[in-house]
Amino acid sequence: MKTRKLGNSSLEVSEIGLGCMGMSFGYGTISDKSEMITLIHKAVESGVTFFDTAEVYGPFINEELVGEALAPFRGEVVIATKFGFDTTGASALDSRPEHIRQVAEASLKRLKIDTIDLFYQHRVDPNVPIEDVAGAVKDLIREGKVKHFGLSEAGVQIIRRAHEVQPVTALQSEYSLWWREPEAEILPVLEELGIGFVPFSPLGKGFLTGKMDQNTTFNSKDFRSTVPRLAPENIKANMAFVDLVSAVAKRKNATPAQIALAWILTQKPWIIPIPGTTKLHRLTENLGASEVELTSDELLEINTASSKIAVQGERYSSGSAKLINR
Repeated sequence: MKTRKLGNSSLEVSEIGLGCMGMSFGYGTISDKSEMITLIHKAVESGVTFFDTAEVYGPFINEELVGEALAPFRGEVVIATKFGFDTTGASALDSRPEHIRQVAEASLKRLKIDTIDLFYQHRVDPNVPIEDVAGAVKDLIREGKVKHFGLSEAGVQIIRRAHEVQPVTALQSEYSLWWREPEAEILPVLEELGIGFVPFSPLGKGFLTGKMDQNTTFNSKDFRSTVPRLAPENIKANMAFVDLVSAVAKRKNATPAQIALAWILTQKPWIIPIPGTTKLHRLTENLGASEVELTSDELLEINTASSKIAVQGERYSSGSAKLINR
């Protein structure tokens, strides 16, 4: 597995990471703990050194799982986690400095580590100035409890203001072949400031794997059941994206998922996607994208064809947009 650096920082990780949220949260089921530990160990054995979790996933149980699974590999892997929700109050955001500190202390214990490698603000809190948030993380970095500061789903001005107080190592936001909004304003600012980019949902919440169709149904507790663009009528229209990556995949002796991930890897050398999975064969498939080389002609084909496809449906329902980030 090749490695990449997150922007201008010293943080170097595998070019494909592992998003761990779905093992404990978001899809209506909690996967078997021993099976997930086996999967995480397989990821490490396959060269993955970048693992993503958050306090709110569960809440708490995903951090505990990741902490237990990665305990044998201390110093060999990078663990990213997140703060910013009031886990006692359903949906409220809370990035008050005193709360950030409380979350950091609790996350350190659950993850069984002495320092959090990358600490993201999970969502921008409109009630707390970003300068106060960045300052709180700066204090934690000074104390050795955190190494790097990250943001998630933040806009250009928030990124700039935070970066002035404490250099931002990475931004985590949704990005894939069928959600390219960050290209307009976000990616140029990240490049200017030397900030790495960590796309979540790089496979479009599973859609770009080609394993869904208009007959696909989701458990009512699966957050995808509320995603407008995954509604049956929209899936039918959006299948043009799957047809595109499938056609390229067939010629490359690859899978649609591998083409979708390989496409992301070609965009910038400081972009590190974190596809999630609970299945060993999907892990192997996703990591195989690292070996897929897309030519300039193939990239032109993908970009030209995808630009002509009108995506149907919003990426989130209005109620879940701030809560779910996979």
